[in-house]
Amino acid sequence: MDISGVSAAVTGGASGLGEGTARELAAAGAKVAILDLNKDRGEGIASELGGIFVECDVSSEDAAAAAFETIKNAHGAARILVNCAGIGPAAKTTSRGEPHSFAQFSKVITINLIGSFNCIRLAATHMAAEDPVNDDGERGVCISTASVAAFDGQIGQAAYSASKGGVVGMTLPIARDLSNLGIRNCTIAPGLFKTPLMETLPEKVQEALGASVPFPQRLGTPYEYASLARHIIENPMMNGEVIRLDGAIRMAPR
Repeated sequence: MDISGVSAAVTGGASGLGEGTARELAAAGAKVAILDLNKDRGEGIASELGGIFVECDVSSEDAAAAAFETIKNAHGAARILVNCAGIGPAAKTTSRGEPHSFAQFSKVITINLIGSFNCIRLAATHMAAEDPVNDDGERGVCISTASVAAFDGQIGQAAYSASKGGVVGMTLPIARDLSNLGIRNCTIAPGLFKTPLMETLPEKVQEALGASVPFPQRLGTPYEYASLARHIIENPMMNGEVIRLDGAIRMAPR
């Protein structure tokens, strides 16, 4: 799909991988909408990119539906969706006589997995109502963010790994669901990347984590994630695939 002039929605676009993707798509000529809860930062980035900011809880049925209507009214129906919104608190299944918080586990699943599907189902419905944009009959592209934790979950990552494993698991069936509509669906599973959460760690810890990556021995950057997202959008044969973007790392138990 040619990105130039196309309406694109990026959830979690106010920071980290989402911000990097929003910037990359804008640089390619997309009309970018940032969906996030961080209004101050999101509005600033959207203004810088000539796009729009929509305050949105991706796990809310009503809020997300309203967000995609706002995008349609401002830029036309989103032809590109990149799901980057997510959380990753850590907790053991049971620890010191206390079970894992049921509410916390539910929240992680709700935001990371259900929130991703919520946005896909809404974006795809808007895409399906539009005319194809090329000779392949393509109407749109959806990309979600999983994690290497979907495959190599560490101690304390039961909730996070389950949520990202769910994103992996729904990638192919969604691609199959949407194939007759000319809508592609893929997932990126990043390894250790330089995100706002990672940047809260001491520099020496970040360096040690980067050194654990076989090659290149460093943390990934939002640009590298965004570069892959752009390639998926532009390459029509990328469909139904989960792509590890991790420098060949396989996570240890802790």
